[in-house]
Amino acid sequence: MTKLRVHNLAVSIDGFATGEGQSLEAPFGHAGHRLMGWFFPTHAFASMTGHDAESSGAGTRGVDDAFAAATNVGIGAEIMGRNKFGPQRGPWEDESWQGWWGDEPPFHTPVIVLTHHPRPDFSLGETTFLFRDASPAEALALAREQAGELDVRLGGGPTVVREFLAADLVDHLHIVVVPIVLGRGERLWDGLEGLDERFDVESTASPTGAVHYVFTRKAR
Repeated sequence: MTKLRVHNLAVSIDGFATGEGQSLEAPFGHAGHRLMGWFFPTHAFASMTGHDAESSGAGTRGVDDAFAAATNVGIGAEIMGRNKFGPQRGPWEDESWQGWWGDEPPFHTPVIVLTHHPRPDFSLGETTFLFRDASPAEALALAREQAGELDVRLGGGPTVVREFLAADLVDHLHIVVVPIVLGRGERLWDGLEGLDERFDVESTASPTGAVHYVFTRKAR
């Protein structure tokens, strides 16, 4: 059975998965790059961004790298929210915006972007973006069709992940608690009391100060 997986979702110790004030210049709002400070130095990130990491030895190894690298294993499609795709709100006034990732996005799969506002689908490199106004269950059904025998990655942001958790659709949840306090932004855990009862939970601490929590869905 195709699984729905969340990887590398970073959360501050006070529960915020993105800062306040997202914009073109600040994709994570006032959090800046602090939520992903554990991720950007890794060998896996260097590989994702087109560096010849194998020959150059670019990026760090270790705990953070091992978790970062797992995000692309066995993935056939992605679901993401409108805010992960870009900083615009409301109707699509500028359809020239094609995401944060340049001419070759790192997904190399179909990506379902959840939005209440219609926009034509398009392909960029090996990635096809499909824009849909869909419930979590509808989006997952479409993503499973696109993924074939592979798994589906739920890419975020926190509002979308919270909605899929509330709908009890997530099979694998990797949360990275980062030792920063944001104070404001978008919280992940609100309304999810008792979530831990549905999952087996393991934690691994990294020398960088991040703690990786892996929630694995118990048998239904």
